[in-house]
Amino acid sequence: MINKENRKYYEAYEERYKTVHARGMSWSSTISTPLVMKTLEQYQITPKHRLLEIGCGEGRDSRTVLEHGFQLLATDVSPEAIAYCRKTIPGYADHFRVLDCLADQLTETYDFIFAIALIHMLVPDEDRNGFYQFIRNHLSLQGIALICTMGDGEMETQSDISAAWTLQERSHESGKMLIAATSCRMVSWNTWEKELARNHLTLIEKGITAALPDFSSLMYAIVKR
Repeated sequence: MINKENRKYYEAYEERYKTVHARGMSWSSTISTPLVMKTLEQYQITPKHRLLEIGCGEGRDSRTVLEHGFQLLATDVSPEAIAYCRKTIPGYADHFRVLDCLADQLTETYDFIFAIALIHMLVPDEDRNGFYQFIRNHLSLQGIALICTMGDGEMETQSDISAAWTLQERSHESGKMLIAATSCRMVSWNTWEKELARNHLTLIEKGITAALPDFSSLMYAIVKR
């Protein structure tokens, strides 16, 4: 349960999930991001390897990875999201855990870490650095990470984090609804590559992909320690 007195701006998705789930619906689609399974195959990640997902949300990508037999720990800062995943993917309930990657640490390291459409929710440099450091600290020596963020590689924009919990009208497949605004920061390739380098992550591959119908344009980076 998120304490309203101490809640952080990036926890606002908790309220969004609660609003949508109370109506018996999900916020995101159930269609997985094609690049996740493609990356696992391309970099020869197999079910013997240990995987970690940061920001699993409603389990869009977790479900597919788990059903392919991978050893995945799927995490999210939102207790509502984790409860939803455990309910809708009951056969893998033990694979989901509440985790704030900016405040918590795990004892294990992982061969493959992925975070789809999460980093753009972190706005101040301090929080973005904390995210990258969490990844670096939890990668095995030969491990790699896949990070996807909203953007086209050129645009730079950011929201006011003080308004993250403010209700605003947003479109949903069921129609318009009032939900938490949440937060967003989109960066250019130049800024993103500087962030990665500053946090001692080596860029292996980058590009533009999509995760339809949720995201028509996602920048992606594959990195190592």
